[in-house]
Amino acid sequence: MQTIETYDFAGKKALIRVDFNVPLDENFVITDDTRMRAAVDTINKVIAEGGSPIIMSHFGRPKAGPDPKYSMCHLVSHLSELLGREVKMAPDCIGAEVQAMAKALKPGEVMLLENLRFHPEEEKGTESFAEQLAANGDCWINDAFGTAHRAHASTAVMAKFFPNDKMFGYLIESEVASLDKVLKNPQRPLTAIMGGAKVSSKITIIENLLDKVDNLILGGGMTYTFVKAHGGEVGNSICELEYLDTALAIEKKAAEKGVKIYMATDVVAADAFSPDANTQVVEASAIPEGWQGLDAGPNSIAMFKDVIENSGTILWNGPVGVFEFEKFAVGSKAVGEAIVTATSKGAFSLVGGGDSVSCVNQFGFADGVSYISTAGGALLEYLEGQVLPGVAAVRGE
Repeated sequence: MQTIETYDFAGKKALIRVDFNVPLDENFVITDDTRMRAAVDTINKVIAEGGSPIIMSHFGRPKAGPDPKYSMCHLVSHLSELLGREVKMAPDCIGAEVQAMAKALKPGEVMLLENLRFHPEEEKGTESFAEQLAANGDCWINDAFGTAHRAHASTAVMAKFFPNDKMFGYLIESEVASLDKVLKNPQRPLTAIMGGAKVSSKITIIENLLDKVDNLILGGGMTYTFVKAHGGEVGNSICELEYLDTALAIEKKAAEKGVKIYMATDVVAADAFSPDANTQVVEASAIPEGWQGLDAGPNSIAMFKDVIENSGTILWNGPVGVFEFEKFAVGSKAVGEAIVTATSKGAFSLVGGGDSVSCVNQFGFADGVSYISTAGGALLEYLEGQVLPGVAAVRGE
């Protein structure tokens, strides 16, 4: 398999699929350029080797063909700034005019194609559309891990037209290597911290992880479904009554596999879902009527910290409390601190999923963990054990 390090880009037009689906404000100013910055190393590698990067991405959810609101032209000047050179803007992503512009690119020149999703064939994975995209370049680099779980034309189908000239960019390469470090080759003990409101949204991940982890810390709102399954009183806490049997089945399966499950035994309860609610620390199974659990309590935090700090590999997906409210961020902050401590002692730590990443950034822990995954759906599907089309296409699987 080709890699970005071994491939000769000299004189080549390199089609790079990136994920530039970034947020804009009402004046079309980018409010968070993390995804754009994540692609810079791959683009610069092609430039440094004497190639011409042709960058393609989706942007937003245009409903019916081209829509000025979702044009890639809003990103051109910032991309030019990030790369320190002028980026040419194509009028479309396929067609004779675009092909001519691509052909005319000199080594080191960069072109950005118009939004791929202006064509419905992109999301449908239409082969003829992938072929037209492929006609713009000599090789294909997939560096969009955020869309690797989609079998779209630009993320998977294009592999067909570059049997010997396809590879991962640095971002996907590092995402996959980091995830494999956790799921396939972990230092023991491996601890997964799964937070979030609902058991229902995490069942398949939890079930897949039970075959891999030594410790599973379950936090956040899903705690109360487990507590309720054992007959505990959860007050007004979030609770999925239709998943009580599922919760018990997860515990049974964990016991059979020798996986230790840790959950909050005491919680910080509030009399309202509000940043300035009244609070009290109570047993997780004895939350008074009219109150709801919004964070882990001090005994639970001490237990979580002990497990995390003695782990060899840590996966964190989802906070253990309502961290957006300062009063209920103590548990999630303590989990982050414990992960940083374990990492400094040699553990490998991976943080993934929007809320966990926000948490890490909010508390300034980003430099203290081993890897932060930028992907949402793709990360979750990989954790569920699914094959990602955008990864399989490059690997030839």
